[in-house]
Amino acid sequence: MTTVYDFDANLLDGTPQKLEAYRGKVLLIVNVASKCGFTPQYEGLEALYRANEARGFEVLGFPCNQFGHQEPGDADAIRNFCSTKYDVTFPLFAKIDVNGPDAHPLYKFMKHAAPGMLGSEAIKWNFTKFLIDREGNVVRRYASADKPEKIGKHLAELL
Repeated sequence: MTTVYDFDANLLDGTPQKLEAYRGKVLLIVNVASKCGFTPQYEGLEALYRANEARGFEVLGFPCNQFGHQEPGDADAIRNFCSTKYDVTFPLFAKIDVNGPDAHPLYKFMKHAAPGMLGSEAIKWNFTKFLIDREGNVVRRYASADKPEKIGKHLAELL
């Protein structure tokens, strides 16, 4: 596996999705949760998505319940929360693990391509973000506390 396009994941409704479908777009891949202190970042992620979608940008949200059990709901609960609370229109995928033996292969790949602080590959918390270029390469990793607005300057360079 050499790019994010080599991976598949299920959409929130369970439909299989090849990430190849996003070839040629700049991506921001984020592990999300509905009951986290960083959950208000959905607003910034949606704003970034809407402002840049026409220029070939996608945000891909991957719900994860590994950090403080902050994404306890099923697919319907996640969809309802995201649409009613934050009017999320970017693609959401089925709940996954991002760490440990059951980590999704996409996350294993991205963590290795862009380690975090002190070279650690582990995801520390919800709302860790990975910026992917149009060729499917991991360009940069952002910590949970990095607000979507911070990504704008790096995003502009790729669009």
